[in-house]
Amino acid sequence: MVGLLPSMGRALPGAPEAAAEAVQVAPAGPGPQSWDSVFRLAARLRRLGQDGLDTVAYAIPPDAMGSSEPAAFHAAVYHAANAALADLVQGRLRQPTGRGDILRDPSAVDFSRWQAELVGAAEPAALIDRAANLPEGAALLRAELAKAGGLVASGGWRPIPPGNTLEPGMQDQARVPALRERLRAEDPVLAAARDGGATFDAALEAAVRRWQAASGLEVDGKVGPITQGLLNRPASGRVSQIRAALDMRRNAMRPGDERRIEVNIPDYVLTVQEGDRVLLKMNVIVGKPERATPTMRVRMTTVQFNPTWGVPERNAREDLLPRFRRDPAGMAAKGFRLYSVVGGERVEVNPASVDWSSIRQDRFPYLIRQDAGDGNALGRIKFIMPNNDDIYLHDTPDRSLFGRPDRAFSSGCIRLSQPNELLNIVLEGMGWDAARVQRAYDSRQTQSVGLRRPLPVRLHYSTVVTEGSRVRVRPDIYGLDLAYVREMDRGGVRVAAAGGAGR
Repeated sequence: MVGLLPSMGRALPGAPEAAAEAVQVAPAGPGPQSWDSVFRLAARLRRLGQDGLDTVAYAIPPDAMGSSEPAAFHAAVYHAANAALADLVQGRLRQPTGRGDILRDPSAVDFSRWQAELVGAAEPAALIDRAANLPEGAALLRAELAKAGGLVASGGWRPIPPGNTLEPGMQDQARVPALRERLRAEDPVLAAARDGGATFDAALEAAVRRWQAASGLEVDGKVGPITQGLLNRPASGRVSQIRAALDMRRNAMRPGDERRIEVNIPDYVLTVQEGDRVLLKMNVIVGKPERATPTMRVRMTTVQFNPTWGVPERNAREDLLPRFRRDPAGMAAKGFRLYSVVGGERVEVNPASVDWSSIRQDRFPYLIRQDAGDGNALGRIKFIMPNNDDIYLHDTPDRSLFGRPDRAFSSGCIRLSQPNELLNIVLEGMGWDAARVQRAYDSRQTQSVGLRRPLPVRLHYSTVVTEGSRVRVRPDIYGLDLAYVREMDRGGVRVAAAGGAGR
C-alpha cells in the first residue's frame, strides 16, 4: 500500500522543471516491526556528506519528531530519501552550467524503478548505500573525501613560509619543520618517522617524492614554487574537488567502443582510446587561466600540413605587439606578416615602416598572419575540429615546456608533444605512409586533408583521477570544481518527481 505525499520546497538549478509540482511516493506507514528501518534511513541520510552531498538540501527531520509526530516524521524521511536518491542516481546537477564535457545518460536510469524499490525496501538505508556506490571509483573517492574532510575538521595545515627551493640535505629552521608538519598531515609513514628537525633528511625527501607522485608532479624530491604552491592549497579546496568529482561521475554518459580522443585539461594529458584500450598517451599544453581551454565535445574532421597562423586579435595585442616593438625585422624574419585594411582591401605593411612606439594595445590597427614553416607557432601540423571557440590541436616548434609538471601556457588551443604519432592514428587506412607524410611536410605548402573517419574529441576537466587503488588530485587551475560545488549547493530543498524524476 502506498500513499501520495505533496512535494515540498523548490527545485535547485538542474532539477526537472516539473519537480516543483510533483508528488512523492512513500509507504503509507510502517508496521511496528519496521519503525527501526525508518530511523536507520534517517540516520543514513544525515551521512550524505560522505557522498559529497549537502544534507541541508534534503530537510531531514530530527529523530525526536518520530515520537511527537510519527506520521509526519515518516513522510518527511521518505520525502528526503526520494530526493537524495534522485541526486545519487542521476547527479545533483543534471546539466551543469557551461560544462560541455559532462553529459548524463538518460537511457541508463529508470528512476521510477529506484523509487519503487525505495517504497518496498525492508531496509531502505541499504538502497541509499547502493545508489551512493554507483559511480566509477566511488569507494575510493569517498575514502579520499573522508580523509580530506578529517583534515579540514582538524584545522587543516599551516602554509609553508615562502623562500627559495628546498632541497634534500638543506637546513632551514622555519621552512623545513613547516614542510614536515604539512606532509605529516597526510603521510602516515612520515608521521611515524623520527623528527629530523630543521634538516631536510631522507625521510622527508621520500615523503616529498610520494606526495609529488600522488599529485601528478615531477618527482624530484625538491620543493620549488610549484610544489610549495600546491602544498599550501587549503584542505577545504580538496574537499570541493572530490565532491565535484563524485557528482560528475553520477550517471555520466559512458563512451562506446568507437575510437576517440580525450584531453583532460587540468591533467595536461591527451589519450586516444578504443573502449578501455589506450592507443596513445601524450603530454599536452593547455590554455593559461586567463585564456582557458573550454570544455567541449566535437569531432576532428581535417588535418592541415604546414598551416599558416591567422593571429587572433588578443594574441596580436598582448603577445606580439611587444615583440614587434623590440625587433620588427626579427618578427618579419620569423614569417610574421602585417596587414592593414584600406578601402575594404587588405594591404601588406612593412613592419620596419611602422612607428611601433605610437601603437597602443587597446587600438591595435593591424592584422597579423604567420607564414607556414619550421618557426610557425602551430608547427607543421594542425588538427581541425570545428567549434565556435576556434580551438584546435597543433604541433609547436617550442618543445621545452612539455617536461614541466604544470603545462597551462597556451592561449586556449592545445599543443601536442607527439603530433606525428597522433597523425599516424587519424590518417590510418587512408594511404598515408611515412614517405607521403614527409613529402607533404617538405613541400612547404599548406595542404588540408579531410579524414575518412572523423574522430570524436572530448576536452574535459577532471582534476580528480583514479588509477587502480590511488587517487590523484590535480590543481583546479580554472576554478571549475569550485564553481561546480557552488552550483550544487545553491538553492533550497531538492524535490524529486515521482515516476522518473530528471529523466
